[in-house]
Amino acid sequence: MFVTEPDLEARSPWSQLHTIAEAELAPPSGPPQQAVIHAPGSKSVSNRVLIMAAMARGRSVIGNLLRSDDTYWCIDALRRLGVPVSVADEAVTVDGIGGHAPVREGSLYMGAAGTAARFLPGLLAACPEGRWRLEGSASLSARPIGPLIEALRAAGADIRYEGREGRLPIVINAAGLRGGTVELAGDVSSQFISGLLMAGAYAANPLELVVPGGIVQHAYVGITVDWMRRFGAQVTHSDMYDRFEVIPGPYAGHELKVEADASTACYYLAFAALTGGHVHIPNLRADTRQPDIAFTDILQRMGCRIAKGPRGVELWGPERLRGGFTVSMKELSDQTLTLAAIAPFADAPITITDVAHIRHHECDRIAAICESLGQLGIAVEEHADGLTVFPGTPSGGLLPTYDDHRVAMSLALIAAKVPGIRLLDPGCVSKTCPPFFDHMRSLGMRVRLKPKEGQADAADS
Repeated sequence: MFVTEPDLEARSPWSQLHTIAEAELAPPSGPPQQAVIHAPGSKSVSNRVLIMAAMARGRSVIGNLLRSDDTYWCIDALRRLGVPVSVADEAVTVDGIGGHAPVREGSLYMGAAGTAARFLPGLLAACPEGRWRLEGSASLSARPIGPLIEALRAAGADIRYEGREGRLPIVINAAGLRGGTVELAGDVSSQFISGLLMAGAYAANPLELVVPGGIVQHAYVGITVDWMRRFGAQVTHSDMYDRFEVIPGPYAGHELKVEADASTACYYLAFAALTGGHVHIPNLRADTRQPDIAFTDILQRMGCRIAKGPRGVELWGPERLRGGFTVSMKELSDQTLTLAAIAPFADAPITITDVAHIRHHECDRIAAICESLGQLGIAVEEHADGLTVFPGTPSGGLLPTYDDHRVAMSLALIAAKVPGIRLLDPGCVSKTCPPFFDHMRSLGMRVRLKPKEGQADAADS
């Protein structure tokens, strides 16, 4: 299950709930009517563009950057490398270092930011010189990184494990990347593929990446390729995303705006789906490459009415959700727990498949959601690659969040219909969405945040 206790060191100054021990949640007095929520900036895009902007030549100005624990620790690491990063209300300005880190020795802490921990090693190894130790939180240190490190070594990197093989912390001795042909499996994490591709722009020779067996969530690799090209990189790939080529050439800084986070937006859509309400997310693009936008298709299958267009995305929930289907969540696995949390309120069982890889995220997410639903009295069957959730009426209860933002935000949805849902360590949502509970309040959910001993009481709503 990995970490069940909160790793408070991973909470950043951008966390809004570090003093909160428990969230008590209760249903709204009525469904939201014409509610408008602006989703925060995409986490996936934010850390990609931060790191490319840092390695680029010239200045980048980034609008709508996500302000969360993950992006805070990414910025902190970049500053420790000597990258000038200025954070203002309207934008973040990054003066790129052109592939040569000014600070050539030190320790970099990643918090629980898996994206930063998978994207930085290759780009640091590609620097002409330097020696850095890269470490993370307890949950991040439990997540595998071995396939990426082996692939980087094959491209000429000198990276060594300081402790357990295949896990953080690691030590990077920079002397440039050779490039060449590298094979890397894509069945554990698409972030490994993205990390190697991003580094390929600074290799001495063209990098050819072969991915046997396909990629988990290839859409995120597509996002990486899109942004590499926007920063000036020459990268091509096969139609099947099983072969890539990156021609060496530095990134170039420019102005950009981070799109809304589709993963976070899905929680607001699911809330309206559960309550039979209406929510409008005007800054969520229907044509986004983010794979979680496909969750709207699943909600439509469950009886919701969806509108997508220039006005963003709108959802109207049904009187009761429909079930009775099996769905592969491979390409949008971050929404596995969202679907599992709303599935008890459907009129027939729902089976989720092809998500074995989410057992290796912040926690074993399949085991965590099965255990949580079981504690609330819901019948659930756990499978190696997913789960089946049966209809039922959940009871209230006190639930751990496993130091996992996706677990916390998904379980909070149950309180849209059930009183007495209590979440331990709700502050873990700050990894990707510090204002999550404020947004839930704006949708009508009643939220009481109970402080840790010795802290002032939090406001109710």
